[in-house]
Amino acid sequence: MTAPVRVNNPLVVNVELAERSYPIVIGRGQVLTLGQRIAAMRPRSKAAIVTDENVASHHLPATRSALAGAGVNSTCITVAAGEGSKSFAVLERVCEGLLDARIERGDLVVALGGGVIGDLAGFAASVVRRGLDYVQVPTSLLAQVDSSVGGKTAIDSRHGKNLIGAFYQPILVLSDTALLDTLPPREFRAGYAEIVKYGLICDAEFFAWLETNAPEVFAGGPAREHAIAVSCRMKAAIVGRDERETGERALLNLGHTFGHALEAAAGFSGRLLHGEAVALGITLAFAFSARCGFLPAPVAARVARHFAAVGLPTNIGSIPGGPPGADTLMALIAQDKKVRQGKLTFILARAIGAGFVAHDVESAAVRAFLEEQLAAR
Repeated sequence: MTAPVRVNNPLVVNVELAERSYPIVIGRGQVLTLGQRIAAMRPRSKAAIVTDENVASHHLPATRSALAGAGVNSTCITVAAGEGSKSFAVLERVCEGLLDARIERGDLVVALGGGVIGDLAGFAASVVRRGLDYVQVPTSLLAQVDSSVGGKTAIDSRHGKNLIGAFYQPILVLSDTALLDTLPPREFRAGYAEIVKYGLICDAEFFAWLETNAPEVFAGGPAREHAIAVSCRMKAAIVGRDERETGERALLNLGHTFGHALEAAAGFSGRLLHGEAVALGITLAFAFSARCGFLPAPVAARVARHFAAVGLPTNIGSIPGGPPGADTLMALIAQDKKVRQGKLTFILARAIGAGFVAHDVESAAVRAFLEEQLAAR
């Protein structure tokens, strides 16, 4: 555990990937330095900002001003807010917009937004002109602690979430924690689920710290920046050791197999936000771990209790409009990216802070577990 970060004192976490290494800069007011940083990294370049309508209303003017102040000309491509923008149609519009703006290989794409924008803009950058450099400026808690770091870019398919994409690293992640001040409480809670995930997979002490300090994380200030920095350090270290998810990085998917299936079944809509699906998925993963005998049931209950304490869902029956059936969930789980030769892979746990990759999980066991959960709701 590291000492809490002081407000207004930017902290830099490096993602070590040889010649593709890059910094994560964390601190309040850092978006004001965006233009200076880009001008230093890519002199005489121009930038195309990809954002959504909600983020644009709050943060686009300041971002463009920061770029202009450093002599970086910019253009903007704005898409609708929400998971629905991670589609082929919107990807095409973004790619054509980058070409219309004559963004060249020496220029930059700036992903200004949450996880949806980071995934969409990063994927567009990976394919336009066979690869443009891009910068992540995450504006949601979920993006600051998870999706902006590590180079996973993707759009969704009718078969499931994030099934079409590429590993493509940014050259900079600029996490301005002041941008979180405009985040709706529900969105902040959803992002908090990803912070909890880090403690559950590999740092029991951090999880215990969150149990005590969650109110301060939600209130803002040093505790919030500390939680973001610890999360980024953990992810940066894992990505540095396993960039393309051939081993250890799979642990970062704790809760995501169940969560992505629930999110897809809810139509990638406001019924269930990604972070809410992750919280519910982690709760299910710990309950399934207990059912399989990997950990005591009270440990799974402790995890569920913490999510419930901050207002995150822990019961499959709490999904607005009603939960999907076991058949629907099993069909979606079968499309998970971790499936190998038709065998299911889950991230499970032997204790808090002791996640592991479970290969060849029997479909029948998962179905029986889901049927129990649905019956108990």
